[in-house]
Amino acid sequence: MKKILLVASGGGHWVQLQRLRGAFENHKLSWMTTVKDYSSPQNEPCFIVQDANMWNKLALVKMFLQVALVMLKTRPDIVVTTGAAPGFAAILYGRLLGARTIWIDSIANGEALSQSGAKVGRWAHVWLTQWEHLSKPSGPHYWGAVL
Repeated sequence: MKKILLVASGGGHWVQLQRLRGAFENHKLSWMTTVKDYSSPQNEPCFIVQDANMWNKLALVKMFLQVALVMLKTRPDIVVTTGAAPGFAAILYGRLLGARTIWIDSIANGEALSQSGAKVGRWAHVWLTQWEHLSKPSGPHYWGAVL
């Protein structure tokens, strides 16, 4: 049984990640998101962190610190994220802690990768887009869409 940390910002990121939950049956799951009202589907641990983006540096620093604490507390074997900024931070810390990491760029990014999705490729073990026309041989790769 692996410890898997599932990370998503609110809205569509969260919905898409929850749709993948069945793929992780029989593993110990923890969740991390940015919306206080969200809870995990099966009462698994759910950590709330600051929502942040590139335009609010103070919030970004706070979010990175919160994500680091969650990572140290959960020590996941695998990190799976649909973005955005907290997922990017979790991928970075996951690599530092020896976890396998999977980035799935949101399906909302049909014209171009998200900012986080464009930058995370060098860090994620698996780097995916949900749009075939955005895939490249060097990544991100296209394995289908979460619908």
